Amino acid sequence: MIDHIGLTVVDLPAARSFYEKALAPLGITCLMEVTEEMTGGHGAHLGYGEGDNPFFWIGTGRAASHSIHVAFAARDQAGVDAFYAAAIAAGGKDNGAPGLRPQYHPGYYGAFILDPEGNNIEAVFHGAAG
Repeated sequence: MIDHIGLTVVDLPAARSFYEKALAPLGITCLMEVTEEMTGGHGAHLGYGEGDNPFFWIGTGRAASHSIHVAFAARDQAGVDAFYAAAIAAGGKDNGAPGLRPQYHPGYYGAFILDPEGNNIEAVFHGAAG
């Protein structure tokens, strides 16, 4: 089981703006900010999650992450649709509009976008098609 994941980004303010808008429909918000000073010069980081669990991190570092795929769970198909609309409005690029993906399994409903740095970000609902 994965506890958390982190991506290195080139432009932290732009990434913050994008992820705050794109993840809001999924109930995921920025829960923690770690400054460059707090890490002893090893980058600034933002932790996103729900409740008190930051499980998705973005931060500055030596080299930006590329070609990373991260999938966030949605509560229903409407959540996937809302994620996709918010991510596109926040500057993401379409990488697969919301819809059923039966090639993965029956009821797999997902949407894919590329974030401003080219990472493949998905929202998925694993319930029955409705």
